Amino acid sequence: MSKISEVIKLKKNGLYYFNRVIVPFNGNVLKVIIEDDIITDFSINSKELYIKEDDGFMSFYFYKYKNLKDEVSKYEAIKIVIVEKDKDLFNLKNHRKIALYFEDEHNVRIEATEDDILFIE
Repeated sequence: MSKISEVIKLKKNGLYYFNRVIVPFNGNVLKVIIEDDIITDFSINSKELYIKEDDGFMSFYFYKYKNLKDEVSKYEAIKIVIVEKDKDLFNLKNHRKIALYFEDEHNVRIEATEDDILFIE
């Protein structure tokens, strides 16, 4: 399983297909921001987002969107606050802020950001 820091350092891409985003790492997701939506409910009853973890990757299914590439402009990103699986969730220093940008050929560019302007805490 790749760590988030390795994925960013090696510039590994994720994938997207319609309303699904696949990233090449696992983690504990705390917040997802897409367009004007701030999602923090990741329970099985969530009507906005379902997160599925597999061995070495995670899938995000956005229920409100039929095709994410059409909904999120190339200048915008899906923003995620996440903690590595082996890190202490309650230590705020372990909270990673990443941005996912949609590109051609179903690729998702994954970048780290420390810019708090992008995130509403």
